[in-house]
Amino acid sequence: MEFIVHDTLTTTADLLRLPLERRPDALRELYEPIRAAIPFPGDIVEIHQSGNGFRVDADDPRYLPAVERLAQADVLGQVRTELARASERLSAARQADLLQVMFVLGDPDDAYLMDVCGGYYGMAGSPGWLYLLAWPTDDNIGRIAHCAVHEFHHNVRYTNVEWNPETVTVGEHVVAEGLAEAFVRELSGADAMGPWSRRVTGAEFDRAYERITADFSLAGMRNTPAYVLGDTAIRRFGGEPRGIPDLAGYAVGLRLVDDALAATGLTAAEATLLPAADLLTRAGTLTG
Repeated sequence: MEFIVHDTLTTTADLLRLPLERRPDALRELYEPIRAAIPFPGDIVEIHQSGNGFRVDADDPRYLPAVERLAQADVLGQVRTELARASERLSAARQADLLQVMFVLGDPDDAYLMDVCGGYYGMAGSPGWLYLLAWPTDDNIGRIAHCAVHEFHHNVRYTNVEWNPETVTVGEHVVAEGLAEAFVRELSGADAMGPWSRRVTGAEFDRAYERITADFSLAGMRNTPAYVLGDTAIRRFGGEPRGIPDLAGYAVGLRLVDDALAATGLTAAEATLLPAADLLTRAGTLTG
């Protein structure tokens, strides 16, 4: 597989040196490669700023040093290296010929990004693309590339396992997130994992587990994100909260996956090729 990791750090640094009135158009140019492949519903500047991205309507002395820090750490090079390692580990799976990666600087004043997500996240919902967004911190700068692996795992999994937005279930979506984190751990160790699967613990986890597994067979992408991302995100997106703690689907998914891998003897890489229902049935832990 070929990976193209776009040099958005240089582009972002150039953008931040422009007068404020020129920055929105520069941001539109930054997004042009991914916009050519993926239709966005509205102005990309508004979507970017409402979706945890850095501001282009105000100067912020923190922005350029953050970009420089990311460049000095060679985060984009780390992304490319880790994706190549992940592709090799998943060589038994069918993979696309090309995957492009876009990295965008986050907004350090966005409470959801910083407090809930740990300052970074990714998305892999569009064929041929990974999208990464981060505000670099001491804790996350070494994990951004591993987040790319998490998203790449989704890309490979759903090149081999059907993902139909109308029929995908809560169970499939939750297990997908847990399996992606298990794969990151298998490839690079527990320290590489994101904060998402560790956020909910104890009695709160037990309640979330019961709530999520009770609706395991509920279908449709209009429903499943609420069980993965939790109530804060769903309110932010204008959806219906389901009584799920923030990011609880990751923790529940990882628990289910860990139990299944222990029961079956499969590796996370091997389990990548199995739909959630098949994996949990093999393990004798299918719920709902």
